[in-house]
This record gives sequence, structure tokens and C-alpha cells, in this order.
Amino acid sequence: MQDEEQQGNGAPEEGTPEEQPADEQQAPEAPEEQVPEAEAPEEQPPAEEALAEDAATEDDSEAEQAAEPRAKEEPPADREDGKKKKEEVVPGAELDPIAIEPERELDAEERARREAEEEERARRERELIGDTEEAAPVAAKPAKLSGDASYSATGKRKSSVARVILRPGNGTIEVNKRKLEEYFPRSYLQSLAKQPLVQTGYEENVDVRIRVHGGGVSGQAAAVRHGIARALCDVDPALRPELKRRGMLTRDARVKERRKAGLKKARKRPQFSKR
Repeated sequence: MQDEEQQGNGAPEEGTPEEQPADEQQAPEAPEEQVPEAEAPEEQPPAEEALAEDAATEDDSEAEQAAEPRAKEEPPADREDGKKKKEEVVPGAELDPIAIEPERELDAEERARREAEEEERARRERELIGDTEEAAPVAAKPAKLSGDASYSATGKRKSSVARVILRPGNGTIEVNKRKLEEYFPRSYLQSLAKQPLVQTGYEENVDVRIRVHGGGVSGQAAAVRHGIARALCDVDPALRPELKRRGMLTRDARVKERRKAGLKKARKRPQFSKR
């Protein structure tokens, strides 16, 4: 009997759970993972409605972008007022106005004096630019020449030399046995050569024979003028002061300066190089 009891105590009976360790008994059982139920898919709008919504959102974004630069461009009312105030301010408004005196009426003497000064100034300007048309001639009445009279003179300009002979006649001018218009084709050179005769009134009273050489046509025309003016001083010595004042008796000494040794031109030096 004892053996049976021992055996019964030692071997567990069938159907009874075996004894588990304390740790396993105390640990609670892990709850089973709950599988979430599958959410029902939301109903999607049809394709046409989706396209309409996208277009509306794009229009809204474009309107917002267009509104932003407008808002930046439009300055606030305070700034506009400030700009208007600045524009309204006139510079120099705080300065005292300058009193302009009315022009007083000139007397007859002052008016005549100013007119004479203006005429003198205009005449000098005409002389500087070489204008040959003078209002009043040098001599009011040219002197009469005898039939066999002859007056000669020499004129110079640059490297040109002109030998002039004046004789009574009807105004014929020959340069190197050619007419003046043929030898000097330019009207300016013709008027330059005849300037002393025109201004003294001897243009139709004398014949002029000229021999000229050297230089160019411009220098030769100036030399002819110089020679004719000198010859007219021999015809009528009273013409000398006026011809001298107008610069027809002055020898124009302006000539081309010669080149010096070591220079490129008359005064142009070669470039200096230190090394």
C-alpha cells in the first residue's frame, strides 16, 4: 500500500497540468495582436470633377501671384503724399528774387556810338575772315594816270614771288601771259588777288601784268595781292595808310618751318625709350 501511494505521489496523474516554474506562472499572457479591420476605400470623385478642382486651384495660385507684385508696386498712401510733397518743392524758392532793372532808353549820342562800335566790330570780323566785299572803298575818286605811266612792285608770300606792272587801261589782268580766271580757277583766289584794286576803285582804270613763280596757287594769289597793293601806293601815296590798316602791305612771313636733324618733322621728336 505504501509503495502504491509513493508511486501515486511521485507520478502525476493524467489530465492534471504539470507544475511550472514561478517565473512562467507569474508572467501574464501576451494579448493577441488585433488585426485592424480593412478600412473601406473612400469614394473617389470622377475624373471630370478632379480636373475641374485642379484648374480651380491653379487659377487661385495665379491670381495670388499676380496680386503680390501689384501690392508691391502700389506704394502706400503715405509714400505717395511724400513724393507729391517733394515734387511740389521748388529748388531755390527760399532765395530772394533778383531784381531786373528795366532797360533805359538810350540817348541819340549813345545810340550812334553803339552803332559805330558794331560797324567797326563787323568790319574787323570781315577782315579777319578775308571778306573782300567792303561797303566803302578806300579812295572816293581814283587818280588819273598819264598815257605812258608805268608802276612796278614786287609782292611775296611764303615761297612765292610776284612781279607786278601797272599801266593805264580798262582793267585787264594777265598772270604769266594768261587771264586771271584761267590761272586762278577758284573764285576765292581771284577775289584775293583783285582785292586792292576793288577796294581802291582802280579795278577798271588800270591794266595789270604779273609774273609769278614759286609756291602753290594760294601763296601766289597772296603774293599778287601784296604786289598790286605796293604798286598802288606808288600811284597814289594817300592810299598807303588805309591799305596798311587793312593788312595788304604787310609781308605775311608765315612759312613752313624746316625739319631739323634728329627730328621727324619741324618739331616732332621721336619717342623716348629708357630701355
